[in-house]
Formats: sequence, C-alpha cells, structure tokens
Amino acid sequence: MSVLEIDHLAVDLPVEGVLRRVLHDVTLPIAPGEAVGLVGESGAGKSMVSRAVIRLLPEGAAVHGDIRYAGDSVLAMGRPALRHFRTHDVAMIFQDPRAHINPVRTVGDFLVEALVERGERRESATTTVTALLASVGVSDPERRFRQFPHELSGGLLQRVMIAAALAVSPTLLLADEPTTALDVTTQSDVMVILDARRRERGLAMLFVTHDLELAAAVCDRIAVLYAGLLIEDVPTGDLRRDLRHPYTAGLLASRPDPVSPRRRLAAIPGRPLSAFEIGPGCPFAPRCPFAVARCLSERPELRDLDTGRVACHRAEELRGQLLSIATPGAASA
Repeated sequence: MSVLEIDHLAVDLPVEGVLRRVLHDVTLPIAPGEAVGLVGESGAGKSMVSRAVIRLLPEGAAVHGDIRYAGDSVLAMGRPALRHFRTHDVAMIFQDPRAHINPVRTVGDFLVEALVERGERRESATTTVTALLASVGVSDPERRFRQFPHELSGGLLQRVMIAAALAVSPTLLLADEPTTALDVTTQSDVMVILDARRRERGLAMLFVTHDLELAAAVCDRIAVLYAGLLIEDVPTGDLRRDLRHPYTAGLLASRPDPVSPRRRLAAIPGRPLSAFEIGPGCPFAPRCPFAVARCLSERPELRDLDTGRVACHRAEELRGQLLSIATPGAASA
C-alpha cells in the first residue's frame, strides 16, 4: 500500500478573475520509505504538486482528483484532521529558509514551537531539537539555538529547516527544492544529510527539483513533469540505460559535461509552455525533434512500459535512439 497516492490531480488558480489550469493530470504513488524525485523546468507545476499534498494552495484554487495519505483523502479532511496530518504525519522543507523562518524569533523558538504545540514539555523539546541540530551537521547547537536567523548562513538555515521537519517524526517528507539557494558545495552537504536522515527513519519523500542529476543521486524513482502533466515515471536505475521520452533525454543532455567542461551545453529548443497554454496534442511536441502529425493532434496518455510509465506515442520506436541525445555534447534535443 502507498503512503501517498496522488490520483489524477488537477489544479486551477484564479488569474484576474478567471480560473486557469496549472496542473492537468498527475497520478503518482509513493510507497513507505521510497524517495521519488519530481523533476521539470521552472513553471512545470512541481511546487504546486507538493503544496497541493499539504493543502497550501492559494485562496480560490480549485482542486480536482484526489490525494490520499494512508488511504484517507487529504482533500476531504476537516480542520482537526488536517491539523493532525500537518503536525504529525507530514513535514515540508521549503527552498528558501529565510522566507519561512520568523526573523524576529530565535532558531530555538522556531524549532521548539511545533513540539510544544503537540503537548511536549519545553525542556524535553529543547533537548530533542538540540540533538537534531547536531545530527544534521550544525556545530555548537546550543549556541545556534539562541541565535536569530540573520546570524546564520544559508546552509546552516537549511539544516535548521531539515531539523524542524524531522522533529515532528513524520512519515512523509516533502522537500521543495531545498538546495536551490545554496552554493554547490553546501548543496551537496545538505543533500547527503537529508538522504541519510531519511534512510535512517524510513521516511517516504517527494523531492521536488529542476536538477535531474541531483534527483537521480538520492531518489529511487524519477517522475518528470512538463506543462502540468506527468510525462514519465521511471526507476532511477533505468533512467540512463533505457530512456523513453525525448524531454527526459533533453534534460539529461543539458547537464554540464565533466569530461569536456568547455563544451557548449546542449539546449532544448523553444520555450517551455505553461499548463494553460497547451493544446490538444502532446505539450512537448512543438520542441520535440521526433514529433509526428499524431503528436500535434492527440495527447498521449501516461501508460505502463516495462518498469515505468511514459506519455509518448513513439516511446517504443525511440528506445535506443534517445541515449545519444542524452549524452553531453550530442546535438541539441
């Protein structure tokens, strides 16, 4: 049984008084202890999926489909059940810690608050979170506990956010681009800590990122989102040896080549579409070098293909051809 089941999720947001579709159709199960990377370009709808799971969408949003946690519909939860879900079952790590930590309260106040709200005594909560700070790589945690957010670097603040998420002992962890604001070295350190703590605790994780390489390093499965549609879902081990969608191949090709660092990066031609812009066909068709007439007129359904799922009319034909595109330095996808 899946700990989280996202079932045909669609989201409309009000824009100048008109509802616009920002997510079309996302179906994604996550098993207990499994890490799933949700990958795509900016504007694909990745953060919208994670926020929908915890019901943090903007006012006026219309949600279709269902989101189930341990079999219970999150969308149907009343306020007491939703509060319990947010404080006991799920935790979220946001991409910019400075925007989500109160700047006029100490780090200790921020960390202890959730545990005190759950009925834990402040002394016990303080002991718990101080130990957590040390476990996520924060040196001298007693001193950091008394500091304010502006006194900490971005890397330390993101470690504080991870500690806050782990403090409530969740079953499900939502990580929404948690390393975007960090330099490369700090990003690597934070991901090692996050992955190690997740494995220790057996957490299910939805890891949202635009970095396909980063997701492949820490996740069991990769789900690829384009224009509000899930277009591929594949085990990480199959990602490079058995590519099934041209967009995924293009994302892999756009990464820097460590062997030839001066080589010009490959780029996917054209611009990514917003979910409300797509027509009746495949949303990637205008940018796809393999598109045929059917791709422009008929939207492919997400279907099973061996160990994964793919939404591409030509997936079987293209298997074997896409590896050359995904190789750094190959022709642009």
